[in-house]
Amino acid sequence: MEIVIHTDGGSRGNPGPAASAFVVEKNSEIIFKGSKYLGKVTNNFAEYTGVVIALQWLLENLDLEIGESVNFVLDSELVVRQLNGLYKVKDENLQKLFAEVKVLINKTGKKIIFKNVPREQNKIADQLVNEELDRNIL
Repeated sequence: MEIVIHTDGGSRGNPGPAASAFVVEKNSEIIFKGSKYLGKVTNNFAEYTGVVIALQWLLENLDLEIGESVNFVLDSELVVRQLNGLYKVKDENLQKLFAEVKVLINKTGKKIIFKNVPREQNKIADQLVNEELDRNIL
């Protein structure tokens, strides 16, 4: 019953055209993929938005057998350290997303664990970001 959610965000330019994506795995099988084009924003904004859209999906799917905790896997060390309370969030736009993440976590009623991994271990979410960018950039 283990749920792992890989999230990613990226921009081409910083700021630049950006997208976010997430991949949900249950017992090591992919059960859902989602992505969103964001327009012109920073890379960190896109990384946070990946977490937000994944948490929104989670809230809409709490009827799945999820268990007490959900592991979020990101390749952004900065975002993981901020969400785990190790770094302060100084940017005003990121502060708003940080607050939204905390509200969404509380609404899930689950223990959310944020873990940082190298980009190679987050390939599917990274690929979805790039596919979303390719679809939306002329």
